[in-house]
Amino acid sequence: MALRRGPHYPRDDLFGGQGRVDVYDLLQGRGMPPFAAVLACELAPGGSVGAHRQEDFPEIVVVLEGRGEATVNGATQPLEPGVVVRLPLGSVLALRNLADDQPLAYLIIKAR
Repeated sequence: MALRRGPHYPRDDLFGGQGRVDVYDLLQGRGMPPFAAVLACELAPGGSVGAHRQEDFPEIVVVLEGRGEATVNGATQPLEPGVVVRLPLGSVLALRNLADDQPLAYLIIKAR
């Protein structure tokens, strides 16, 4: 993924999921109102991000590469490049990478 810029935060078993997620802070810790964060993420092949509530900011997830699924408030939808997942404040999100040979690459954009 070409968006590996800014501070890098590798996370293992994020929110009770499995595998590694490489997170890159594209705003380098600086807010850019109304955006609180823009994060480039790569979820390892076969990995998952456990269910977690959007408590501080609404956000969108934009899929860049790979194949997976998102579960939002109990409803599952397929993920592929170009898919945008809307997460209002209070939403519960879980992600899974369905590929066993490539990462699931996506952007997380948090807004105030």
